[in-house]
Amino acid sequence: MQQSDTLTAIESRPMSWVQILAVMVCIGLNALDGFDVLAISFASPGISQEWGIDRAALGVVLAMELVGMAIGSITLGSAADKYGRRPTILVCLCLMTMGMTAAIFVQSLSQLLFVRLITGLGIGGMLAATNAMVAEFANKQWRNLCVILMATGYPLGAILGGSFASHLLTMHSWRSVFVLGAIATASFLLVVWVCLPESLNFLLQRQPRNALVRANALLASMKASTLAVLPTQTESSVQQGQFRQLFTPALRPLTLLLMLAYFAQIMTFYFILKWIPKLVVDMGFAPASAGQVLVWANVGGALGAILLSLLASKLPLRRLLMGVMVVAFVMVSIFGMGHHSLPDLAWVSAATGFFTNAAVVGLYALMAQIFPPSVRGSGTGLVIGVGRGGAALSPMLAGWLFSTGAGLQGVAITMGAGALIAAAALRWLGNVSKQDSASAQQGALKAHPKS
Repeated sequence: MQQSDTLTAIESRPMSWVQILAVMVCIGLNALDGFDVLAISFASPGISQEWGIDRAALGVVLAMELVGMAIGSITLGSAADKYGRRPTILVCLCLMTMGMTAAIFVQSLSQLLFVRLITGLGIGGMLAATNAMVAEFANKQWRNLCVILMATGYPLGAILGGSFASHLLTMHSWRSVFVLGAIATASFLLVVWVCLPESLNFLLQRQPRNALVRANALLASMKASTLAVLPTQTESSVQQGQFRQLFTPALRPLTLLLMLAYFAQIMTFYFILKWIPKLVVDMGFAPASAGQVLVWANVGGALGAILLSLLASKLPLRRLLMGVMVVAFVMVSIFGMGHHSLPDLAWVSAATGFFTNAAVVGLYALMAQIFPPSVRGSGTGLVIGVGRGGAALSPMLAGWLFSTGAGLQGVAITMGAGALIAAAALRWLGNVSKQDSASAQQGALKAHPKS
């Protein structure tokens, strides 16, 4: 059986327990990402109080792992296409474990900035690798659902980890948050080593050492037909992971528009996630209460992602995302109106997280649709990496706006406008896709004219 026949058969048949387990592990990995990213947000009130840093400096602290995520997404996302999804995930876990452990012992702002950068490198590469892994383990029927569920792990991790962190903060210092993160991250090294095999797509296309034996072992565990020999490598599989493929005439406009959409939406998303604890404390509430409000924002985010995954199987994904992004802008603006009770803050934060996170996870599914398997890790990594520039810019820009005397309402409207820009980019993406389809049809008519 040839590669195309093998992959087509896997795509069309029901998912095996091996595929389901791989998707579940990747959901868990993304949940780990969710907590590791937001650990600094839960700890930020205590850090600010202990070290006496102002909002502008705190914005830099909140952004530092996002800078690392941008670098990690691009470099390690490409590594996932070149060396494999599984080894890339293991390297990312090692970086994250090192960063979370080192954060327990930092004694200065500069040290904290450095260890958060290291943590961010691992987190950035992790998302690119797991996005590709899930897309390739899922069958065609459930691919959108599985990718979105994987991304749903992010707020679920923030909810679960945040609940524990809020409890820890009532008894211990902010360093306890990183103790929890270090233990959880190190535990996943064993989970991935035992439970997560390499992607079949990668084994057949890139053909690393012992690829045939590994591919047949995976196929046997999936109760599928095995291969006598490896398929002949195509030019695209040999050049796999090269960024220049993303800027060929066919992929360049799609790559650029996805980069713009993700960059703009992630600015809006991280304004909410990074600043909620500090803003709630500034309203006069305790740090533990601030952590609970952030948890509610992630509860809304998880619910939004789950609902989007259900709707995405029935409605056009791109148009659905455009509507979600417009409502996300409205909700961020409402959050900026300010609220004077914890229940009100929790409700508004949950509703805001519902739409802002749904838009982000929907973009991951759109990336999995648009990028072909040979550049799926590189394409996803590049879009996420550039987009993380928006994530890193978001808390710093909000901090600068606050330092100039801007009120919460004005800052919220400014930061929420990113969702409108993202919606416009997806509208343009639809026009480009229609032009590509028309060009393809014209080419087919020229190649096969009617007699």
